[in-house]
Amino acid sequence: MAGVLTWTTLGCLCLQLQYVHGQPGRVNYMLLSDPNPSFVTGQSDTDTDSTMEDSLDVLDLNTTVVQAKFDTSYTLSVNLQQQYLFIYKYNETSNTTAVRVSASSVHANATFPVMFVVRQQEGILSWQVPLFIDYVYSFSFVNRTLCPLDKMHKKNLTSQQLIYIDVSTMSRENVDFTLHAERLTNFEIEHGASHETVVSPSEPQYFMYTFPSDVDTVQLRVTSPDLSCTVISVQSIRCPVFDMDHNIDFEGRHQTMTNQAAIFLQKSDYSASNGFYVVVVMKPNNHDCLVPDVLQPVGNFSTRYKTVSISVTQTIPSSKYYIAIFASLTVFVGFYVVAALIGCIYHGCGCHRNISDLSDAEKDKLLCFSYEGQTRPQGHRRGWSERSTASTDSMSEASLLRSSGPTSYGAVPTTPVMGRQNRELSSLDASPRNGSSRPSPDNSEIDLDTSDIDFLPDADMEKDIVRTKTMLFVSDLARKSHKKLSKTFKIYHWNLLTISIFYGLPVAQLVLTYQQTLLRTGDEDLCYYNFDCSHPIRYLSSFNNVISNMGYVMLGLLFSILVWRRDMLHRKLVHEDERLERHYGIPQHYGLFYAMGLALIMEGIMSACYHVCPNYSNFQFDTSFMYIIACLSMLKIYETRHPDVQAKAYQSYFSMAVIIFIAVLGVVYGSNIFWIFYAMLHMLSTLVISFNIYYVGRLKVDRYVLKRIFLLIKTECCGCVKPMYMNRFVMLLVGNLINWAFALYGAIVHPSDFASFLLAIFIGNLLLYLLFYIIMKLLARERINGLTILCIVASGVTWAFSLYFFFQHLTSWHLSPAQSRQGNRSCILLDFYDAHDVWHFLSSISLFLSFLILLTLDDDLSLQRRDRIPVF
Repeated sequence: MAGVLTWTTLGCLCLQLQYVHGQPGRVNYMLLSDPNPSFVTGQSDTDTDSTMEDSLDVLDLNTTVVQAKFDTSYTLSVNLQQQYLFIYKYNETSNTTAVRVSASSVHANATFPVMFVVRQQEGILSWQVPLFIDYVYSFSFVNRTLCPLDKMHKKNLTSQQLIYIDVSTMSRENVDFTLHAERLTNFEIEHGASHETVVSPSEPQYFMYTFPSDVDTVQLRVTSPDLSCTVISVQSIRCPVFDMDHNIDFEGRHQTMTNQAAIFLQKSDYSASNGFYVVVVMKPNNHDCLVPDVLQPVGNFSTRYKTVSISVTQTIPSSKYYIAIFASLTVFVGFYVVAALIGCIYHGCGCHRNISDLSDAEKDKLLCFSYEGQTRPQGHRRGWSERSTASTDSMSEASLLRSSGPTSYGAVPTTPVMGRQNRELSSLDASPRNGSSRPSPDNSEIDLDTSDIDFLPDADMEKDIVRTKTMLFVSDLARKSHKKLSKTFKIYHWNLLTISIFYGLPVAQLVLTYQQTLLRTGDEDLCYYNFDCSHPIRYLSSFNNVISNMGYVMLGLLFSILVWRRDMLHRKLVHEDERLERHYGIPQHYGLFYAMGLALIMEGIMSACYHVCPNYSNFQFDTSFMYIIACLSMLKIYETRHPDVQAKAYQSYFSMAVIIFIAVLGVVYGSNIFWIFYAMLHMLSTLVISFNIYYVGRLKVDRYVLKRIFLLIKTECCGCVKPMYMNRFVMLLVGNLINWAFALYGAIVHPSDFASFLLAIFIGNLLLYLLFYIIMKLLARERINGLTILCIVASGVTWAFSLYFFFQHLTSWHLSPAQSRQGNRSCILLDFYDAHDVWHFLSSISLFLSFLILLTLDDDLSLQRRDRIPVF
């Protein structure tokens, strides 16, 4: 049965003592300020507890009241029977009054700590000495700021304020303690000024900032030369203030910090109090800030201090948002204007001519049609051309057979100069793909040798025979129906569009969920922003990193428009003069170009999604389409002169999916076993692809592919000494050496950023292949037109600047959030964009120019006969 003892009131003090299962006790109350201290003794009858009787006969509890003064240190002793009550008085003024209390006890221990309880008008605060953090680290000195009472932010306050501090312990032995209280004169942070303070795990600090009337948004910035782990929190002005290690994340927005932190704050979020508290808490170890972490030794810990500097400055006004956005938008709209001017000037003035730019007479001369004084009907070009073709087809085959003498297999036949263009085009028309390899009934008088009939169809129709020629030409690898190939290549961009939709929607949902979680919990360690240059707008915490991806979208759309224009002109040419398109220039298939343009657009969208909340969990969103762009570009270069042996769309995209899967594994499970597996897979894949390229698609890739490669090496080992296809062999040898070096480097060094390492491999292979293509083009005495040279130079310059800004490393999700913030830098462009935003702009321009190189690289061959364009 419990007994309750109520004491008389002395002054403003009323004590109530409650015993549970106790015996009659004795409490002495002494007013220390009285020169003749009087005691008030109270007793209460309770039930007797046998256990307490054995331990306590009579409890004499003395509570000493101290009318304490600020800026005075009190060193006293407490025990089970002696406790102290310190009373501090002060008058509330127009300025905010904050009180800081310091308490220490060298001889207190975990079994019998000294308890400190602080009571104020609107709350209570308590702690013990020694103070334990994480149940491991003990501190014998504690310094706390009491929640201030401010008339500007709170109501119903009395002018005279009292603070009661109770000091007690359960130890029977005397335990010394020291208590000190002071009023803070620098509690408020001035706008634009630097505010320095010192913190430790047991001595947190917080200060108040009030928004000026003309300021709506500010940036809080905290810096320190020390790398010790600290937490910065921004909380609303109300009690209690969460300023300890275990509760710092209960309220407001918070970041971990080593040497710098920054938080963007809006006045509208703190409209009730027109200000906020900046709370600085030092961690007892670096576990939350460093990877890997070296734990501090366990035990009494009182020497871990850190000096921090706090400043609050105004951010850019909303007008600069508009200026930055429209300025970048204007730059990319300028590309549309320049593209239109180049289209009008470069093509309109005849600087570059292709088949579609030729006059009717020039086309007829190219086709060697003889009009014999007839006037060609206007508006009926296609019908007239078909009739002319039909009337000359029978003659073409006879001319070919008469002029075809004994030739070495794989060589290009020579014909007399007389009627050269007519014979060349006729020889092309006589190919089996035109259905005229057999003698026409109208030409039965022509005497054909049986051996000729047996030889020619085999050489022209069997792809395994054609592709073994020592000198291949584009006509040898462009024998399939143009309509069929066009449908095959169209699948690339339609499949990619489907993939993009199914991939993009969950991505957008996930990153928006991350953003909402950040806003709801206030945990700004969720996202790896450059907080020194992070400009939010509504629900996006770093709008500048999102909007800077507009270049990928706009230039990807522009590239698709340019491809569409070429496609329309090509369709018009096919409609007018199908024979010219079939026998001259590089075969034009635009499916891969459309896919590249779409991939560039999706790279911008995925990069924007990633930068909504960049972190370790969604890194692949930013790199997936970069892998796809690199793969599509290499496929396009290869398809240019190998249209018949191009990989199917589903095969290509499946391979890209496997690459992305490996990238995820490399980042998440980058162990030694993975690196060994990756190196073996990389080298084996390179070997299989090399054999397939070397034998021009004649090597069937299935489960027996390794056996076939082994047999080829075994039976054709002499070819390694003197390869049959020297150009291909040299290219593949260099490519294999570089790729094997990449694989071995990864297996030995284990780069920390596997995603970037893998992307570097693909970009390196793409550049190597493009360089080889250009070199072989020049060796074949093909020229590169001026527009392509301009694109090559411009892309080289922009890529150089792009990589410079890319390697600024403003953030890194391989590190902890606090370590990542060590690389944060201020804005460098229009006070709105940081170095990574500039990388977005320049890399989008670089990719666009690189795409233009591939689009225009073979424009010089539009009037070149296809059977004279070499394959390499």
